[in-house]
Amino acid sequence: MIEKSAARKGFTLIELMIVVAIIAVLAAIAYPSYQEQIRRSRRADAKTVVMENAQFMERFYTQNGTYLGATLPILEAPKDAGTKFYDLTFAGGAATATTFIVVATPKGAMTGDACGSFRINQAGLKSTSGGTKPGDECWSR
Repeated sequence: MIEKSAARKGFTLIELMIVVAIIAVLAAIAYPSYQEQIRRSRRADAKTVVMENAQFMERFYTQNGTYLGATLPILEAPKDAGTKFYDLTFAGGAATATTFIVVATPKGAMTGDACGSFRINQAGLKSTSGGTKPGDECWSR
């Protein structure tokens, strides 16, 4: 004879499905937020390198009285080892005697990013191009 009061062991299928559904809802909310944070950190790296290159250009101008002949010291972002997500170049291929525009163009996983390319010129004016978000929003975050 089987006792009806014997303790059950394990989970029922319904209990297991409820847990799976809860995990799925949490993942659907958390994963996009996580992905956006990753993109924001990559953008921050690009903005940092753009600013460092602009500072280098100003030092070069102070020493030489021209931007001609300058080459960017940092050509990819992030600077440290690992996967690179931005290429850094001069807009138009080179600086002129009195002007420059440093551009960080997204590549790899950042291609198609909402902020597009980050730009800064000799006057310190920051902008973006090729993205769907306004430049001031991208530079401020």
